[in-house]
This record gives sequence, structure tokens and C-alpha cells, in this order.
Amino acid sequence: MNLILLTKNDFIGGNIAEIKGSRLKHIIEIHKPALSKELTVGLLDGSIGKGKIIGFENNSVRMEVYLIDDPPPPIPLVMVVALPRPKTLKKVLQVSTSMGVKKIIFIESWKVDKSYWNSPVLNPEEIKSDCILGLEQAKDTVMPDVSFRKRFKPFVEDELPELTKNRIPLIAHPYNALPCPAGFKEHVILAIGPEGGFTDYEISSFKKLGFKAITLGERILRVEFAIPALIGKIF
Repeated sequence: MNLILLTKNDFIGGNIAEIKGSRLKHIIEIHKPALSKELTVGLLDGSIGKGKIIGFENNSVRMEVYLIDDPPPPIPLVMVVALPRPKTLKKVLQVSTSMGVKKIIFIESWKVDKSYWNSPVLNPEEIKSDCILGLEQAKDTVMPDVSFRKRFKPFVEDELPELTKNRIPLIAHPYNALPCPAGFKEHVILAIGPEGGFTDYEISSFKKLGFKAITLGERILRVEFAIPALIGKIF
């Protein structure tokens, strides 16, 4: 982790924070704590700064924390992703959070295996844990808004029109698509399908709302690889 992410519960008084658990293990094994050593820290959904070690024991490290900088700006993107297999979901959350995506909506698609919706990976604590890994990697503090929609048609008909307002709607699709555009400054909403892609009906539903099909080329990428490639290209 490139940033030690703190919560308000870590503070034991004033600007003194006490770190335990997995973060302590990381500090001990990677940073080799010593008195007065400074580490990069950030407050969840808050500012970034430095934490100076003022004491450590076997089960905790105490820091004097100074939070003075804003987190990096988010990218102007809403991602709509067909729910991937559980292991892929974890990777998607981590990489998307690392790249600054702040709104991710996972949706049903005809090619999404129904068992995916029952995976423990969808537990809110599991989702939060994967997002935190992404934040720590990217030295960010602002959690993304992650939500799930188990019914495709109601989402597309009732919610998606509002989400596309003031955003450029794009859908990643390998067939009959334009080359992926680059260098956007505007707000974008990007739809990404499941393994095997969206069905013709699903593609048609997106296109009725103004979504333009884009492609990265002839190579078909896994979702966890396509997402950073698309984000890097578009922005």
C-alpha cells in the first residue's frame, strides 16, 4: 500500500492515531517502523498528509497525523458493468478505484451467470475491502459509490436515461463499433458487457439512449484488462 488509510475511529485524541490489524502488519513488514519516521496517510473520504510514528508496541503503532492535502481528483466517469464472475469483480473494483472511478453500477445481463448474484464477494464489507485496496494503491481516500441492479430492463428504462444526462454515452462492444476515442475532458458514462458481450437486444437498448459502440481493436480482452485499457484511452 502506498498510503495508510485511516478512519475517524483510529484517532484516540486530537491528531494522534493508533493503528492495528492488517495495516500494522504492513507497516512492520514493509516500512520497518522507527520513532519519528513519517509515512503517507489519508483519512477515509478526507485529506491526505503525513503520519509521524511516536510510539509502537507489538499490537499497535501510534502516529502524530497531519492532513494537509486534497486527494487526487476523480475522473469524470460513471461505469455500468455487467456483473462479472466473483474473482473478476474483486479485480474490477480494485483497478477501477485505483484509476479514480467514483461511481460503478453492476447490472444484470442475459449472459451473466445467475449464481454470481449469490457470491459472498458481493457482501458490503467485501466490496469496501476491495475498494480500500484500490485507494491505498493510488494514494486516494474517497470511496467510490458501488451499487447493483439485478434487473436489466427496469434499470435501462427507469434509471439510465437520467444517468446519461450531461454525459457522453459509450458502450464497449467489439462488433460494428468505432475505434475508441481518446482525450476526453467531458463527463462520460461507459457500459461494459459480460464475457461474450451484451446480447443484440441489450445493445439495442443502450443505443436507443444514444450510446455509441466503441472498440479497442481486434483483440478481445477480459473485463479486468479491458477496463484500465478503456479508461486510459478515453481519458
